[in-house]
Amino acid sequence: MNHLLTVLFTLFFTPPCIAQVPFTNLPRIAIAGIAIESSTFSPALSTKDNFSQKRGSEVFELYPFLKEGSTMRKRAMWFPAMRARSLPGGAVTRETYDAFVNEILDSLKQNLPYDGLFFDIHGAMSVVGLDDPEGDFIQKVRKVIGKQTVVSTTMDLHGNVSLPLAENSDLINCYRMAPHEDALITKERALAQLLDRLESGKGKPAFKAWIPIPILLPGEQTSTRIEPAKSLYAMLPGISRRPGIIEASVWMGYPWADEPRIHAVVMVTGDAQQQVKTAAEEIAHYFWNVRHHFTFVAPTGTLDECLNQAFASRKKPFFISDSGDNPTAGGAGDVTWTLMELLKRKEFKSANGPKTIYASIPGPELVASARRIGVGGKISAYAGAEVDNRYAPPVLLEGEITAIKEGDPNAETEVVVKMGSLSVIVTAKRKPYHREKDFTDLNLHPREADIVLVKIGYLEPQLYDMQKDWLLALTPGGVDQYLDRLSYKRIQRPMYPLDKNMKDPDLTVRWAKSSNDLP
Repeated sequence: MNHLLTVLFTLFFTPPCIAQVPFTNLPRIAIAGIAIESSTFSPALSTKDNFSQKRGSEVFELYPFLKEGSTMRKRAMWFPAMRARSLPGGAVTRETYDAFVNEILDSLKQNLPYDGLFFDIHGAMSVVGLDDPEGDFIQKVRKVIGKQTVVSTTMDLHGNVSLPLAENSDLINCYRMAPHEDALITKERALAQLLDRLESGKGKPAFKAWIPIPILLPGEQTSTRIEPAKSLYAMLPGISRRPGIIEASVWMGYPWADEPRIHAVVMVTGDAQQQVKTAAEEIAHYFWNVRHHFTFVAPTGTLDECLNQAFASRKKPFFISDSGDNPTAGGAGDVTWTLMELLKRKEFKSANGPKTIYASIPGPELVASARRIGVGGKISAYAGAEVDNRYAPPVLLEGEITAIKEGDPNAETEVVVKMGSLSVIVTAKRKPYHREKDFTDLNLHPREADIVLVKIGYLEPQLYDMQKDWLLALTPGGVDQYLDRLSYKRIQRPMYPLDKNMKDPDLTVRWAKSSNDLP
């Protein structure tokens, strides 16, 4: 009888933003998401073919912590809809976006109702003709699953958190490391929080603090390998363990999209209003106060400056990031400007010159010719600049074919063309090179090279471990590191560092509405 009275009291007198009764049966949890980082400063467009798509039980393959028989898998009834993910690229076509969203909505309708939704997105998707794709997406999802479902949203720290996304999410967090070595750890944490809140009956957090911060910086200046991002993100685990707090997160935002939602954000969720407010404002003020200290994760220079230092250095391999067309940040990946500059350098003309690898340039016609000619043959064909020819035209590559590899999930076919001491990787489709195996599979050995040039920004872990020295070349492209060279027209101003002398912003908490209170 006493238990019954307790349950009735909880049902009728608990605030509406808090779930009422601890689960006695397994909660029903759906999984859905679309993830891409897309530059509006690139002429590329992303279509359905650019995305890997997992549906139904295939979705579990993305989450090792949800494998069959795992403890977490046993804690709920799971209803995976679809998760689509693409390499970073250009803006998504509206046709592709609508097709994915409609498919997910139709799938979600089949298994209603849900106690929870694991909403796994990136946060920097741009869609042609749509300012806030993730905000639009989650609002459409809410219309299907209803207000009562607890949504746990997990994101990349380079994503964007608009107010609609903050309001329609209940639990929300993002990576704490750049490079993103904690991606799966973050997703597991987000899902554990959802399960804990459902099982305990605590449900939705009572408070969600949202603080937009007018800072816009490239990821290469906000790497958690160095200060001040290192200390900023190091604050978050301790703050998240404070009584009354569930999660504290910081988003840097995505600087290569010209949209009003593009800026940094701090969010803290929890059940104790004062603790949530104090924590959010503490993080926001720290972030603003250290804004002048953000710097590039590696020394920078023009391409010529970087090459001259590499030639003079005794440290091998010497890595150079071709940063402006970085396909891991949304660049088209086929800008030929850097490669054409390399081919002009006399140092590479002889086979006895510095042993150098360039990774990579798409060239489907060259690849097709190389397949006909075969390894050991000579080739003369053009590559690159099919998508982004604003900086240089297609480049003529004339040399020996030293390797051909079929079947890569991104590149499809890879070809190595050797010209003098320079080995150029040419792909049927663009591919970022960030693992040692990417090179050794092509009989290239970066540890033995003098110079390795990679279309990338900050070096991913395996590249970072290989380099003996490293420079970031400030090259042109759709993800130019010089943000003031980009033609922003729609972001909110003033914005640091574009407006260096701006006044201090208002960093007091904005309370995001509970999803229960939305129209």
